[in-house]
Amino acid sequence: MSELFDAVDALLASRATLPPPAERKRLRAAHGLTIDEVAGALKVRRATVSGWESGKTEPRPPERDAYARLLDKLAELYPATPAPAAEDGPTPDALVPAMFTGVPAPAEPQPTEPISSAGVVSEPVKPQVPAADLVDAPAAAPRPESTTRPSASRRPGARKAAAANTPAGGADPRFENGPLAVVDVEDGKVLAYCVGGLVLDVPAKSLPSLVDWTLREAKLGQPKLSGPGRPADPLLVLTEAALERYGLPTTLTAQEKGAGRIPEDHKVIKQLNRADWKLTKRGFGPWARIYRPAKGSDRQCVQLCIPSWNALDPRFWDHAAELPPAELTRVLGTYATRVMTPRGSTAVTSLELMTALHPPTHAVRDEETGALRQADTKTPGSLGSEPVDCAPPEAPNGHPVLNDLNLPRFHVRGPSEMLFEESYDWARPMTDAECTLRYLVGLDVNMAFGAGANGLNVGLGEPTHVKNPVFDPKLPGSWLVDLSHVDLNRVKAGKEWVALDGNLLPSPFTPKGDRPTGPAWYATPTVAYAQELGYDVAPTEAYVRYDNGRYLDGWYTRLRDAYLATMADLGVTTDLSPEDFLTAMDGYKNRDPELGIVITAIKATAKGGIGKLRERPRGEGWRTGERWRALDRPTWRPDIRAAVISRTRINLHRKIVKHAAFTGQYPIAIMSDCVVYAANGPSPLDFVPYRDGKPLPGGFKLGINPGLVKHEGTQTVLWGEEVREKFDAPELNLARSIKDGTVSTADNGE
Repeated sequence: MSELFDAVDALLASRATLPPPAERKRLRAAHGLTIDEVAGALKVRRATVSGWESGKTEPRPPERDAYARLLDKLAELYPATPAPAAEDGPTPDALVPAMFTGVPAPAEPQPTEPISSAGVVSEPVKPQVPAADLVDAPAAAPRPESTTRPSASRRPGARKAAAANTPAGGADPRFENGPLAVVDVEDGKVLAYCVGGLVLDVPAKSLPSLVDWTLREAKLGQPKLSGPGRPADPLLVLTEAALERYGLPTTLTAQEKGAGRIPEDHKVIKQLNRADWKLTKRGFGPWARIYRPAKGSDRQCVQLCIPSWNALDPRFWDHAAELPPAELTRVLGTYATRVMTPRGSTAVTSLELMTALHPPTHAVRDEETGALRQADTKTPGSLGSEPVDCAPPEAPNGHPVLNDLNLPRFHVRGPSEMLFEESYDWARPMTDAECTLRYLVGLDVNMAFGAGANGLNVGLGEPTHVKNPVFDPKLPGSWLVDLSHVDLNRVKAGKEWVALDGNLLPSPFTPKGDRPTGPAWYATPTVAYAQELGYDVAPTEAYVRYDNGRYLDGWYTRLRDAYLATMADLGVTTDLSPEDFLTAMDGYKNRDPELGIVITAIKATAKGGIGKLRERPRGEGWRTGERWRALDRPTWRPDIRAAVISRTRINLHRKIVKHAAFTGQYPIAIMSDCVVYAANGPSPLDFVPYRDGKPLPGGFKLGINPGLVKHEGTQTVLWGEEVREKFDAPELNLARSIKDGTVSTADNGE
């Protein structure tokens, strides 16, 4: 009889009721669970859980019953929000752009393809699982145009915001007016422009009362991005008229620009002090934070952005600072909704995004009292709340960790003493055959550093020093190894050995493309690539990190989705043919200049965040051997920066090798993520191979996804020869100037 019962139980388990795929994903993300954590608990592959959430596959016994149990428990904790009645307007999902919600994450990311401190938890969360994943799209919808609220009005000149511009917290009554507001003065009235075209009347007569009004009445802010995290503070953007109204200068003096703040004795700062408001250590500058110490879960903090003080640097925000209030609201609101509410420069915001997705600590429930408190240990998968020192070879010059090495004064460390993982800056003279061709065509990798970060295993904790280690390509670290024996004339491309002209290729191991001459320090992706090319490696020393994880996956996913959604709004989608893609990319920013600004900011966020992982001293009266401010951040991690740059450079080299093996064509210049080839035609399609509409596997592929390539620019071969002759530089890097032909030594940030 027991066998019959077992058979019945198995039959029931085989049909265990499961919610729809989208709900499965929502429930997992609501609790801050990663796909990897669910896969580990159910003892299945990550790709299997991803398939369940996308609806491509369905779980089978015995995993189905356990998966159903997990989802049932999560559904009790996070019930779905009831759908609005028909007369209330369309449902939130119907108003979110398809590209924003429909971009599937790769089941298993491939290396060559597209792939602050802890806050107080403001509401109860389940303690046992940390946040490591990200809700890919906002569960929010714009308010109907007929909505009215106290002290709110519709301004005739305000633009209507698209669904993608509405706040991620539209369903949260605490943040029903969006993540931010641009404060302006018109006809003597103070107005707050919010996303969606909403304009609020502001009664505040002083800056302290403006801060108080923002926290009590404005209903601005953004929901947390992960389970253990906290909501984003409201952001107020002050126009010049608003600055004058509240007694602040419209521009900074040269001295104030150098200090990055107005003086501590300014009358407005005194007003804030009298009202018991405080400023952070960076003072009252372009990105000021005004707060009162948190009491329990009651966090009182408002962020200010002052464009006329250069808060919106034109290198990363184009002409955003010059926009009228409604248009500026649209730009910043779109960025805030799709990335996060800005917390400073795009680089600062990038680090804040990493932290928001992996909060250093999380709430746990006291077993005796039932009250919530912050955990004493760091959240698994995060960098924790305390900084860790880097390994000596990972340290930039002047770092205090080098003090114990007793290096001679003015000693210049070489590759065997210091980790040099940087982006490519390589060029070579053109061959006679290349000089007979007509054009130089540049290809640029979309969000190259983001694609390099996706799926990358990085260290989360302190390094461990190991002598004569056995190299492990899955173990993050820095390795001292001699790679001078790797011969690019004969390498493995995939599983087959191929013969190449190594003199026409840059070395994958150095940023200048020079072949190594002896032992040097390399990050894990670089050493792993030497093995991939078919050569043995034998490190003599290493600093490895046994505590590791895919820390940047959620960060990449958030930026990828923001980038693709905004490009889709500009008419560039992921389903275009190569020909249509090139056509769609031609002048795409001109179709909607405001969204073009958002694209620039998103790309700057991806690139700037990686660079800021190894921020150097900025004034501060710093002297060699002393600590500088950035070292006190858990996100000061030069090893993570090195790993991302290493993998990004290797990804590009792998495509170059595949292309050379198949076509016999070699690059003549590479600058970071831009590579230049000589061709008979002006288009990438004149030399990028496609067969029956399909690209060369592992080679260059035209498309908008991160890791794919777009057309950077075309110049003539004659132009290239004339420029090199003019500057008497046969190896002048033409990739730096291929976009518009203007010769410059500055990186254009692309």
